[in-house]
Amino acid sequence: MQQLSLFDDALYSDIRRILQRSSRPRLGPQAPSASTERKRPPDTRAYWLIGRLLALEAKVAREQVATVARKLAKRLQEDLGEGYSTGKLRQMYELYRAFPEQGALQPELSWSHYQLLLKVEDAAARNFYHEEAAINHWSTRELSRQVVSRYYERQLAPGGPIKGHFVLEFLGLDGAEKMQEACLEEALLDKLQHFLMELGKGFAFVGRQKRVVAPSGKQFHIDLVFYHFLLKCFVLVDLKIGELTHRDIGQMDMYVRLYEDKWRGEGDNPTLGIILCTRKDQTIVQYSILKENRQLFAATYQLYLPTEEELSERMGVDVQETVVTEWRGGVD
Repeated sequence: MQQLSLFDDALYSDIRRILQRSSRPRLGPQAPSASTERKRPPDTRAYWLIGRLLALEAKVAREQVATVARKLAKRLQEDLGEGYSTGKLRQMYELYRAFPEQGALQPELSWSHYQLLLKVEDAAARNFYHEEAAINHWSTRELSRQVVSRYYERQLAPGGPIKGHFVLEFLGLDGAEKMQEACLEEALLDKLQHFLMELGKGFAFVGRQKRVVAPSGKQFHIDLVFYHFLLKCFVLVDLKIGELTHRDIGQMDMYVRLYEDKWRGEGDNPTLGIILCTRKDQTIVQYSILKENRQLFAATYQLYLPTEEELSERMGVDVQETVVTEWRGGVD
């Protein structure tokens, strides 16, 4: 194809044609009359095509994008009205650079999703969020929260399917040390969908305060019970305010054994137990049954978003910032 000059009419006409074709009125479900016509905004594929046109066919270099976008935006706003700012045209260019194959675009995701994804600088992290958002049907608010809480980096930490640390800022609670465990449990149930997302893939909620009866007839109540349909096992969660103790570990070990006897089915794998606490002493972790027992886990949680320093300390590696602009929970 003949290379287009940066500002000629052919380039502008091609962009305008893509936008107009994508936003043609869509007929309503009734008779095709003028009253049922609804104009729709251009879709993400149209924006990708414009990005491809700028980057591949017009061969606009990154350092030229701002200048080109500013001139194009002025003409588009004169012809098509507001909505085509310089920043938006630059995002179309970056969309193509980030996802050079049109088939990689996820139909489940909106343009607002892609605006958020384009703010993630690291390509591996961006691709991770891209896939997870489509698979899990994240809203833009959920996607923003996962990026801000550095979900990708936390997935890299050791621990397999059971994470070692959880971020529960979505509960809107302050001062875990001053709370009662029942208050934390109630808050988690009120935000159960958010908590399931934070737990990770495969968790399904079974019940709260699940009663198990020992052979002696003594009754015990487990805070939260889940079933992990990927691991094919029950997962028991015991909520603790404060630091992990030997008593907490022994109690969860007993819960797991009792639950195995009472509820584990023929096709189920061994039951897992998670003690969720605010702090854990590594000496207790190292020299207790947690070290060798593959069914027991001690995980920590915090009620606010982690800083880079906190995340780096927990993972034992240097964690770099993944977002190139400040997040404010929304999109431009």
